[in-house]
Amino acid sequence: MIGKNFVAAALLVGLLAGCSVFSSSTATKPAVLEQVTPAIAGTVVWTARLDSVKFPLSIAAVRDQFVVAGGDGTVQSLQASDGRALWSANVGQKLAAGVGSDGRFAAVVTTGNEVVALEEGQVIWRKTLPTPVVAAPLVAGERVFVLTVDRQVHAFDAKNGDKIWILRRPGEPLTLAQPGVIAAYKDTLIVGQGTRMAGVDPLRGTIRWEASVASPRGTNEVERLADLVGPIVRSGETLCARAFQSAVGCVNAERGSLMWTRNVGGTLGVGGDAKQIVGGDASDRLSAWSTPNGDVLWTAEQFLNRRLSSPLLLGATVIVGDFEGYVHFLSAATGKTQLRLSTDGSAVVAAPVVLGNTILIATRNGGLFAMRPE
Repeated sequence: MIGKNFVAAALLVGLLAGCSVFSSSTATKPAVLEQVTPAIAGTVVWTARLDSVKFPLSIAAVRDQFVVAGGDGTVQSLQASDGRALWSANVGQKLAAGVGSDGRFAAVVTTGNEVVALEEGQVIWRKTLPTPVVAAPLVAGERVFVLTVDRQVHAFDAKNGDKIWILRRPGEPLTLAQPGVIAAYKDTLIVGQGTRMAGVDPLRGTIRWEASVASPRGTNEVERLADLVGPIVRSGETLCARAFQSAVGCVNAERGSLMWTRNVGGTLGVGGDAKQIVGGDASDRLSAWSTPNGDVLWTAEQFLNRRLSSPLLLGATVIVGDFEGYVHFLSAATGKTQLRLSTDGSAVVAAPVVLGNTILIATRNGGLFAMRPE
């Protein structure tokens, strides 16, 4: 367990980082949106609502359902095809992180540092964590994995909440209160530990391999913060991630070795596929890199300072939201805007996710907008 001063420092850095990003984006006037002649078709096919989203929301897309959560503690499962509610539950506290789901179990973390597990809309257990959490839990293999702000990993039995193991790493001077990396690759748990992507044995909580995505730079501890932030891209044996304000890189998960890294600023996770990785920098300049080797494929500057979300790459299209609730569809080949759809005027707050041909967008005001490009 870490001391209160460390927790305060970790949270403060997260707040300062968020403020610095916000200030840099608002000090310069956001780019005026270009006139777009639609090159592809697309529409909003259904909508739903949550309580306002004032925490780092991750949307779980699994089987045929989207699992979402609002700031008031409401967790919902929605049919991807038509938005019909399959189940809904309230965990009784406001949320700090969420939601992870495997289609049967779902898990969120409250502002009271409780991880709460649900099964088909029923709360089945709660466990208190020693330090805060901002990353959505990972639910896989009938286990719930939780990554705390100090990059401890806690593994629980999804059925009854029994603690299975804890992975503790040597403490960093400061850590980032922003969603980190926690994912799965085959039978390996993938977690971000500072600048390192680590492969962990999910049965024992032991390290199998590590690969560093970035080399921290700067004159002080805040400038040298380079924790991996989610979401990451998983394509075959390739895992790609952003290191906060430092770099984007890809790791071979079979060998546990770094494939490439490119120095580039930015604070949000990346999107991509087997061909390319897409992400924005601190000024919301979008870049695409070749997944196999990191070569720059294109850059796009039409959304400068528009406080973009993490992007989604779907086939030939890149999808990204902005601070006014617009959703932009770009050519994955050129970065040119092909279509723009509007939501409720509030910021897009989560990385867009997709099931089949349905893309789900979540906004700060709690709007859920399902879109389908054609």
